Order: sequence, then structure tokens, then C-alpha cells
Amino acid sequence: MSEIRFDGRVAVITGAGGGLGKTYAIELARRGAQVVVNDLGGAADGSGKSHSMADVTVNEIVAAGGHAVANYDSVATPQGGEAIIKSALDNFGRVDVVINNAGILRDKSFAKLEPQDLEIVLDVHLKGAFYVSQPAFRAMKEQGYGRFLFTASAAGIFGNFGQANYGAAKMGLVGLSNVLAVEGAKNNIKSNVIAPIARTRLTEDLLGPMASALEPSTVTPLVCFLVSEACELTHEVFSVGGGRFARVFVGLTPGWFAGKGKTVAAEDVQAHLGEIMEEKNYIVPKSIGDEMRIIAKDLMG
Repeated sequence: MSEIRFDGRVAVITGAGGGLGKTYAIELARRGAQVVVNDLGGAADGSGKSHSMADVTVNEIVAAGGHAVANYDSVATPQGGEAIIKSALDNFGRVDVVINNAGILRDKSFAKLEPQDLEIVLDVHLKGAFYVSQPAFRAMKEQGYGRFLFTASAAGIFGNFGQANYGAAKMGLVGLSNVLAVEGAKNNIKSNVIAPIARTRLTEDLLGPMASALEPSTVTPLVCFLVSEACELTHEVFSVGGGRFARVFVGLTPGWFAGKGKTVAAEDVQAHLGEIMEEKNYIVPKSIGDEMRIIAKDLMG
């Protein structure tokens, strides 16, 4: 099996000043990528900013013989997203890989969550990924190649107490990635999602005794594969952490079809709940078209 390399490829990684993003940047650079290391340098809650975090990562890459530039723009504005991708184009002439990794936490129980805690988390995680990915997507379409990776979370996919804002933003990224996978298919643009479990400054107080086994480096191998030319997967979600790698998916069951033109009451739904909930013979839709084909089959016979 040949080594996965990124020679001639340009990768943009947000939130790459520390934690998961830093391990991605260093590993991709080690494998030949030219890297834009984006990090606002703020605190875990999104406050403040500093150049030092991005600079440290870049210095490590350069010292090891790699190629990288720092970028300090915020992902949370359209102008910031454009500037991050412009940094790649100005310095390296193209953009092949975007890893949307930047994130913050503003955890509170749902009843106590303030609107501003929702807004800033959506701005950084969901809107930020949109703002960075859109100009990159346009450049990738022109060159006929691209790889996107979005960072979701089990908090969004499965739910977690005290993280309504974070969970909503993270599940939104799954939807964003799925659309990019569909729209990018004809231009060899792949888009996938990871839900990592790793010890970072955002999570180290939450993981307890497992923290020591959940180093960010255990996530990096999957990331490198998913953003490589060797990867043909798209429209996928993976749980990853501590050396464990697993696919996560949304399945669609056959369900219950009342019959074309039949009038259905709430009591009918209740009576057929077993059929509606039955998990056998599910499919994993790759687009809304897969669902519509099942509906059409029932309606048209």
C-alpha cells in the first residue's frame, strides 16, 4: 500500500493553533502539504485574540522542513472566511483541502441559555464553516478537485446535557457537509464529517479518567485519509477517538404505507407504530432523492 501524500496540495485548517487542528496541520505538512494555519487565538469561550497560537504551529512546521503560513482572521464573518481562503490562494496558488475545525464552547442548560450564547456558537461553528467553505468550494470547482472535512460532535448527533447551542451547530454541519457532497460530486469534491472524542482545552475538564487515552493524535490518521486524494468516500460521518474508528449514519426504514389516497387518522399511526419504527431493511440515503424514490415507489406502485 502506497504512502498517502499531499505533495502539491494546499490545506486550510481552521483552529489549527492547538489541539486537534494543530495535529492535523503538522501531519499534513509532514506528508507534503502546504498549510494555512488559521487561528484567531481566542479563549475557549471565544473571547480575546492573539497571533501566538497560529505562529507556534507554523514555526514547528517550518522548523521540520515543511511549508506553512499563519492566518489570524475570524471564521465568524464572511469577510474573515474570504480572507482565510485568499491567504491560501495568495501564498500557494490554490486550495485543495479545507478542514473546518475552529470551535468554542458556551455550555449552559437549555432553560438558562442566553441568546448571545446561542449566537456566538452558531457564528463560529456553523456560520464559520460556511464562510470558509464557500470561497474554497468555488476555487475547487474551477480546478476540479477538493476535499472538505467538517467537525461535528456526538453532542449534536446523539445529544448531550447542557449543549443545546453546541449540539445544534454541530448537527447543522452534518447537513452542510451532505449538501456539499451532493453539489460537489461532478467536480471531484468530497465532503465528510468527523465527530471526534479527544482531550483538548475545550474538553479536558469533561472527559475525566479517559482523558489520557484520548490524545488528539488518535484522531489524526482518519482525518489525513479523509482529506487525501486516496479517499473516494463522501457524504459520510465518522465517530473517532482513542484508536477507535466507526461509521455513523442516518438510516431510513421502509416504514408503513397506508395506501394511495387513503385517509389516515392519528389512531392509525398509533396502531402501525411498530411498522414505522421497525429497523429491518433500512437504507442509508445519499440524498433527498433516495427518499423520494421510495415514496414514489409506494405511490406509483
